[in-house]
Amino acid sequence: MSVDVANLQLRDVRVGFPERPNFLGPVTLDIRSGQCWGIVGPNGAGKSTLLRLMAGLLTASAGEVLLGGKCLRDLVVRDRAKLMALVPQAVSGDADLSVRETVLMGRYPHRSFGLFESSEDVRVVERVLSMTETAVFSDRKLGTLSGGEAQRVHVAAALAQTPSILLLDEPTASLDLKHQLSIFELLRDTADRESLAVVVVTHDVNLAARFCTDVIVLDDGAVAAAGVPTHVLTPALLSRVFGVEMVCATDQASGTGWLTPVSGRRQ
Repeated sequence: MSVDVANLQLRDVRVGFPERPNFLGPVTLDIRSGQCWGIVGPNGAGKSTLLRLMAGLLTASAGEVLLGGKCLRDLVVRDRAKLMALVPQAVSGDADLSVRETVLMGRYPHRSFGLFESSEDVRVVERVLSMTETAVFSDRKLGTLSGGEAQRVHVAAALAQTPSILLLDEPTASLDLKHQLSIFELLRDTADRESLAVVVVTHDVNLAARFCTDVIVLDDGAVAAAGVPTHVLTPALLSRVFGVEMVCATDQASGTGWLTPVSGRRQ
């Protein structure tokens, strides 16, 4: 099936489980090429559930998910993998594989018989190794890398799929400040330069405010707000959603706001 991917659309989608039939929704979103969307909210708000719904790993109990105008559930897995890549929270990988071999695995959906890499596969892999600054340690084993290095490799493997949409679930969890910034810089740069649509789940509202073009805030499965970060990530809204008092300080050097919790008591 040939699909011209223009955007990912969610139309009044809902997700339910036996114990919580109305867990998430309704959610309506229009995610377009070049945008970098952040999904933020407290633990249990439905962030990962929404991302899994976008990836086609969950089926909506109501509404529909469209990819390039086509119903997502109508796409076979191989076609979906050519159009959309997912980096989950816990990425498994063979520690004995080299970085280059790991990234090359991202080309699997594009191989005619799924067995041997082509010159195009090699070209794409070398390009994403360069993009993600992982070429310098491309011959090292995956198991020898630091957390930040390994996360870049997993992003590189996802980019090797040459997707139109890149989905990531907490890609900076457990990383230090330097690697948190480098991952988000990579995601935003990739969205800008490659006209890629990026959707990232994060607990860090400041990273979302700084690097995302758009943000959706979830609160107990409901959409509290969605739009550009300056309009959405306000102290008033975040104080209500997270149950902590928030203030926004302005960095004099950059002019950007910095959101800081000042009390853990629910307001």
